[in-house]
Amino acid sequence: MRKMIEICRMSADDVGEVARIEECCFASPWSEKSLREEMSNRLAVYFTAKENGRCIGYAGFWNVSGEGGITNVAVHPDHRRQGIGSMLIEAMIKSAREKKLDLLTLEVRKSNIAAQSLYEKYGFVPIGARKRYYSDNDEDAIIMTKPLD
Repeated sequence: MRKMIEICRMSADDVGEVARIEECCFASPWSEKSLREEMSNRLAVYFTAKENGRCIGYAGFWNVSGEGGITNVAVHPDHRRQGIGSMLIEAMIKSAREKKLDLLTLEVRKSNIAAQSLYEKYGFVPIGARKRYYSDNDEDAIIMTKPLD
């Protein structure tokens, strides 16, 4: 039986589950308080991936001066390699185009080749690096952008 994954706008009711995903996925996770604050940030656009009403992934960006800065893309480790990250990226691209943004940009760990490959699949290209960007281990970040037509 094929799983039904629903992509929808993140709501305040999702914050607790999203915080748990953050803890599973990131060395320096955002707190539940920070995520809750994002729900009232007028610049923020967040989506969740849900299976049977339960959050299994999320992603979002900030709409700043005609550009979308992707803040996070996370899929619970138990649900990876099932196309959920792709679904979330597609939702962000669609939303950014509807908002007439010029481009989407993000930072990704230099060592995260899987994520870089996923972003490249959607037309993101590396344009530079941020030295020692990640505070947990001083790892460099690769800056990637995708022009929106």
